[in-house]
Amino acid sequence: MRLLPPDLPERAALSLEVHARPSEPLAAPGRASYLAVLVDADERERELAHLSRLCRSHGLPAPAADAVHWSGAVGGLRLKWERHGEFSSYTVLAAAAAAAQPFGDPAAAQLLPGWLAGVPGLTVYAGHAELLSAAPTPTGLQDDFFAGHAVVGSEVGDGAGLAYSDFLIHADGFGRLVLVDQGFTPLMAGRMLQRLFEIEAYRMMALLAFPVARRLAPRILAIERALAGLTDDIARDGGRDEKLLQELTRLAAEVESGLSASQFRFGACRAYAELVRTRIAELRERRLSGLQTIDEFMSRRFTPAVATCATVSQRMHDLSERVAQASHLLSTRVDIAREHQNHALLASMDRRAKLQLRLQQTVEGLSIAAIVYYMAGVAGYLAKGGRSMGVPFDVDLFVGLSVPLLALLAYGAVRRARRRARESEAI
Repeated sequence: MRLLPPDLPERAALSLEVHARPSEPLAAPGRASYLAVLVDADERERELAHLSRLCRSHGLPAPAADAVHWSGAVGGLRLKWERHGEFSSYTVLAAAAAAAQPFGDPAAAQLLPGWLAGVPGLTVYAGHAELLSAAPTPTGLQDDFFAGHAVVGSEVGDGAGLAYSDFLIHADGFGRLVLVDQGFTPLMAGRMLQRLFEIEAYRMMALLAFPVARRLAPRILAIERALAGLTDDIARDGGRDEKLLQELTRLAAEVESGLSASQFRFGACRAYAELVRTRIAELRERRLSGLQTIDEFMSRRFTPAVATCATVSQRMHDLSERVAQASHLLSTRVDIAREHQNHALLASMDRRAKLQLRLQQTVEGLSIAAIVYYMAGVAGYLAKGGRSMGVPFDVDLFVGLSVPLLALLAYGAVRRARRRARESEAI
């Protein structure tokens, strides 16, 4: 009998998510190579097809069409593929001879010739790692493993191992990491290598925003200066409000264009930088005498670049708000000026309407006089006609007495017509 209500459709997938992308174990002495490539969305199918060809060449089943990670044994190697949001990563693990030449036969070189170079996408980070069972001397570490470059390193895993790097790209295009086993289990060593590789991959992905910030900085400065000049013009009230509003609209469009083109990259920078900080914390470092820790190195070199990107992003947002405020202020002033103009126009129209009314009333008075004149003429003709028929009429007296009555009739008719016109307008 089932003891639970029906499952959420995504329950199983969400439960397995925390177990996805497990680290590959590696025992000392061992070697690993890592590649992170920036892959466009339209290259995802080609990426999966490229990986499937490698699997078929070794008699392995190809990853599923919707797979986001895969791992398997490829010849004498262990290959792990992971698809991230913007990039994909390939990790190759191999055993190494105890006395092998440092970085002499890297794990990636043992893949099928040309396969790694044919991976779709653009290389973001590539690195080789050596897992040693005994720590080299400081001089041998710097000269033999890092070509004489300054080394950054620390104890990691609360003293379970040592980690070193110069964080440089060497002549073969790869960076270099050295991990010394002082008590690692194979799984611990695999996790530590994955963290070190991911620190570099996420660092490079975060720094993709840095060139964008550099390009935007002069543009932001020019917009800020233009906005300051326009704001001064607004304060002086030089009567150029319409032109100023057009300039502010142009600045607003330019700022929004910069925001839309850069904010995804700046948002990704913040997310990747947080992942770098998380992975460094997971190293659980202890200082080695005379060396910078990885955390200290990143704080001095990487954190300022991330802060620059964050500052430029914030300046863009602040600039957008300032342009919007200036535009709102000027629009309000333009609206008030238009209201004054509309008020003056309405007052002028009201004066014209009053003049027209007076003129109409004058015309109505004249029209009443004309009507009375013509009606009196008609009355005169009637009186003359009656007198011709023998009726004793004094024509002049009759016409004179009829004029007041005719005037009242004409006035009443005009008033009635005006009232009907008002009633029809009200309807």
